[in-house]
Amino acid sequence: MIDPPRSDGDVGLLSPVSASPLVAALTGDRAVLAAILAVEAAWAAVLEEASLAPAGSAAVVAAAAEAYRYDAAGIAVRAQGGANPVIPLLADLRGQVKALDTAGVGAAQAVHTSLTSQDVLDTALMLLARNALPALLADLKRTAAALAALAEEHADTLCVGRSLTQHSLPFTFGLKAAQWFHGVAAAARRLEAVELPVQMGGAAGTLAAGTVLTTGAAVTPFDLSDSLAAGLGLAATPGPWHTNRLAITALGDSLAAVTDALGKIAGDVLFLSRPEVAELAEPRAAGRGVSSAMPQKQNPVLSVLVRSAALQAPAQAAQLHLAAANFNDERPDGAWHTEWPALRQLLRLALGAAGHLRELAEGLQLFPDAMRRNLDLSGPLLLSEGVSAAVAPLLGADGKQRLQAVVDRTLQAPAADQAAIYRRLLRAAVPAELFSDARLEELLDPASYLGQAAEISRRILAAFPDYAGGTAAGADAQPSLNPDLNGASRG
Repeated sequence: MIDPPRSDGDVGLLSPVSASPLVAALTGDRAVLAAILAVEAAWAAVLEEASLAPAGSAAVVAAAAEAYRYDAAGIAVRAQGGANPVIPLLADLRGQVKALDTAGVGAAQAVHTSLTSQDVLDTALMLLARNALPALLADLKRTAAALAALAEEHADTLCVGRSLTQHSLPFTFGLKAAQWFHGVAAAARRLEAVELPVQMGGAAGTLAAGTVLTTGAAVTPFDLSDSLAAGLGLAATPGPWHTNRLAITALGDSLAAVTDALGKIAGDVLFLSRPEVAELAEPRAAGRGVSSAMPQKQNPVLSVLVRSAALQAPAQAAQLHLAAANFNDERPDGAWHTEWPALRQLLRLALGAAGHLRELAEGLQLFPDAMRRNLDLSGPLLLSEGVSAAVAPLLGADGKQRLQAVVDRTLQAPAADQAAIYRRLLRAAVPAELFSDARLEELLDPASYLGQAAEISRRILAAFPDYAGGTAAGADAQPSLNPDLNGASRG
């Protein structure tokens, strides 16, 4: 017998990067519903505290604002009647308040008084983000700490740098990890600095109803707005931002920056873990990386999932900007509505990608021998820039041209013969009295031409001490807030 489905809703079947119980708990419809209700409950508390609602109202509204009391699916369908979910939810909330107000305090007077749907929904989305960001930042900090540790541990591990797909110069894996760290730490710092403001403007953003409400009271509508912000843990605002959407686009851009940084790492790992490159490998876990047809495959699925998020996020951020630029009048006819799913999807993508990338960074497998093998594929030609810088000035005015001719002639030979040919032609072009054989060989040592790689890494880590996790002693990380995304650790 086939069990009936547990849910007809979206459980992430086609979005595996964010198909996580934690992501669902933080950003799903139930979380949105809870955030809207939390705003209404907090507003009732603000009104009662200001003596603008009957004593005892806040407790009744808080009891009625438990999300389990409401049918999210039914509210979603009914939202079509007013084009937003606040309107049908308010009808149900008022019914619950009336039913729970057994003492007859008149708690219904505290529900939504002087607010408009946009006040509630904008504030609820800021609250949704505020509730999700700690988990996201926790994974980013663990990722950054793991990358900082790799940067220190492999400061001298040689590999090849690549430019426009081709070998460029000697590099170190420590610098590569430091650059990864830089992207993650900078994106996390930017996200931490994002302001999540409360929204309160009334029907057309003039606080007209709030002004009537507070006439003769000891508070102003602005005091009420500030109290609501404090009660919800959001930022106060100098005025309504109904049609000024910088708060939304700034948050969206910061989330997209996170997926950008994570996507860069995932893209590098995808290339460097190819069998013909084989410099890196993802941490292994039972049942992960399998193929439905090829039992021998070990697919780098953590990187695949992270990259899928990085490829989706920019379009979501662009949607927020498109909406912001089309916020006509004092409340737009459709642009506002397009923000909601785009912002939530950005939160989901960033949360999912961060959990997967954290596991990848903490368990990344390195193969220094393969790095050296790939570095040696280009042979001494890889050092031709450094050779030219050191030798050309000693050869006279045409020194650079003579050394370039050596490179050009070498490149005409089969790849397998180029190393020997380059050494022979170079030796012939450079008089022994200017450079001995030993000195030329020193120039052709990849470790001799790393520039400031070590100092660049050190400076990057030093610029983000809160994210480096102690580096020298390793990351003393706390348990992840994404337990459902945990997996194998570094082997």
